[in-house]
Amino acid sequence: MRHAACSASIALALAVVAFAGAPITRANENRGTGPAANPLAAAKKVIIDTDPGTDDALAILLALNSPELDVRALTVVPGNVTAQQGLENALKLASLTNRCDIPVAGGAQHPLFQKLITAELWHGANGLANVELPASKCKADPRFGPDLIIQMIHDSPHEITLVPVGPLTNIALALLKDPSIVPLVKEVVIMGGSISGGNVNAAAEANIYNDPEAAEIVFHAGWRLTMVGLDVGDKTLYDQAHLDQLSKTHGPENDFAVKVLTFLIGQEAKYGAGGGSPMYDPLAVGTAIDPTIVSKQAMHVDVESRGEFTRGETVANRRNAVERNVLHGDRYVIEGLDHVEPNVQVCTGVNADKFLQLLNSRLAGK
Repeated sequence: MRHAACSASIALALAVVAFAGAPITRANENRGTGPAANPLAAAKKVIIDTDPGTDDALAILLALNSPELDVRALTVVPGNVTAQQGLENALKLASLTNRCDIPVAGGAQHPLFQKLITAELWHGANGLANVELPASKCKADPRFGPDLIIQMIHDSPHEITLVPVGPLTNIALALLKDPSIVPLVKEVVIMGGSISGGNVNAAAEANIYNDPEAAEIVFHAGWRLTMVGLDVGDKTLYDQAHLDQLSKTHGPENDFAVKVLTFLIGQEAKYGAGGGSPMYDPLAVGTAIDPTIVSKQAMHVDVESRGEFTRGETVANRRNAVERNVLHGDRYVIEGLDHVEPNVQVCTGVNADKFLQLLNSRLAGK
């Protein structure tokens, strides 16, 4: 915890210099130009923080076509693609779904402490599987993404669920600027991390690896946080049979999703095991829609930020206890176990069939 606090203090100093956002305003050029927000009073209000990104795009389409969710904003973080490309992609997705009423705001331009690592290899040159969507009819919200997050949380206290499906830079910046949002957030559901190895290297998952210091701040904020990690995402393999099913229906969103999924299945065949493409980001949205899709275990999770081979690893304490070593002369003696409080609900299992059918059903014919 001391290490987390130290990182937070350093990051705050950096954030003030590097990420000074626009003043918080209520301007939004897009409001009123699209269909009304979800009319169901029980719909969960969510802000999706995203780096679109192929699976981000699918996650956004799933969210916007799910009556259980009331998407209040899309905030863009660099990760899969640059901040500029990500903002362009998010606006095109809002336009594709005819949702120019949803604020789409840019945020951080790079991680807190390291250079950005983009992933066009996995997502295509434009981040959207090289599919060229029409120019967006929507306009970017002028507010700085973290400021927009802060404002919306204060406007709807205890009602907002944050769903970050990219690096956690924007969420960390919002926390650093206004720590008072922590008790006002209903829940945070992130796609990121793993308790059984990484994908960028042996230890780290890509979203956490792209900004470990930001992740450390977010994981130790003290709010209700669910980690939908790489390891459960790996069980949600969207395969040719699922694609054939979705290809039977048509619509602008449906057809775009088919192209993206065709690309992803091809990439998995080229670089992976070929059994299908994991639906990482859509699973985080699916968890927000229906928490029963996943099983969870409370664990104390730290983020490694200094290891030569383990930077970006999410280190989970499954027993929530550490040995207490006391110095006796020239050696330490284990004198007991000290409890550590869980800070994360770690997803450990998933009903993959239920989730993949949910995904297809929400995209079909759209």
